[in-house]
Amino acid sequence: MEQNPTQNPSPNQPLGRRSFLKSATLGGAGVVAGASASQSIAADKSTESQVSSAQSTQLNESAQGYVFLNPEEAAFIEALVNHMIPKDEYTPSGVEMGLPIYIDRALAGGWGKGDRQYTQGPWREGTPSQGYQLPLTPAQLYKAGIAEANKLATEKYQKTFDYLTSSQKEEFLISWQSGKLTFSSGINSKMFFTILYQNVMEGIFSDPIYGGNKDKVGWKLIGFPGAIAVHREHIDSYKDKRFPNKPISISDMS
Repeated sequence: MEQNPTQNPSPNQPLGRRSFLKSATLGGAGVVAGASASQSIAADKSTESQVSSAQSTQLNESAQGYVFLNPEEAAFIEALVNHMIPKDEYTPSGVEMGLPIYIDRALAGGWGKGDRQYTQGPWREGTPSQGYQLPLTPAQLYKAGIAEANKLATEKYQKTFDYLTSSQKEEFLISWQSGKLTFSSGINSKMFFTILYQNVMEGIFSDPIYGGNKDKVGWKLIGFPGAIAVHREHIDSYKDKRFPNKPISISDMS
């Protein structure tokens, strides 16, 4: 049975690129249509202009191009997305796809600021079906969570996450997503991993206007038509055949 890609992956699953994308295939269209971060950014006019300028930024530049992430946080996110999505014959790397840019703009916008988040408390541990139940905005959670993750990596390996070897990153991430790592601040480490994993997924399959899915590579990978569905006229002629997909983004229609 395929896993719901918007939820935390199974603790027994490796976090490599192929299993990551395999779990994403069934839910890719849903992520594009309903990604919480991208919806909130769209409602934030100031962030829209930031997103537009970000698309012209070289993705391999230093953290000076980021709106929200500081250099240490940017290094962490870049190392994480490149480990989950390494460059190969199927896709460019996670950084080249623009995933850190997507996350950075989401955190700088309304979603990261908690504009639609209930913040009055009381704060009690919720059930999995209740979703986010923390007294922190997503932006605050990212800052605290990355610092805690780097602290744990340093305690175990004597270096921050971005300096770990590939095998060390894999070991660390599997322990993290399974709930075996505990943040000393009391923040729910597994909740942070779940949100981070979901944001990476959103960055792969959201419209490129939000910074990720550069050159629509995520859509091309799964045959998604983009902002406008154009498959219906060719269903019969391409039955059981690969469709020569040319996805259409929001910017293509402007």
